[in-house]
Amino acid sequence: MRRQKRDKMERAFQKGYYAGIEGKSKDHCPKDDGPIHQQWVNGWREGRSDHWDGYTGVSGVHRLNELVIHH
Repeated sequence: MRRQKRDKMERAFQKGYYAGIEGKSKDHCPKDDGPIHQQWVNGWREGRSDHWDGYTGVSGVHRLNELVIHH
């Protein structure tokens, strides 16, 4: 069975979110510039904000699902 590839922008946002929620620096972004970098940074900002608000563990995953659906 073939798996459909995920959208690169959505994946960049998710990876940035996970980096932010884990408290990692913005310097961990794998891209230097461009739209994928911007999506990663947007996800990182959301993740940092949620980290500060106490969304960690399972609650952080649920928050990410809400963000991706409405993003």
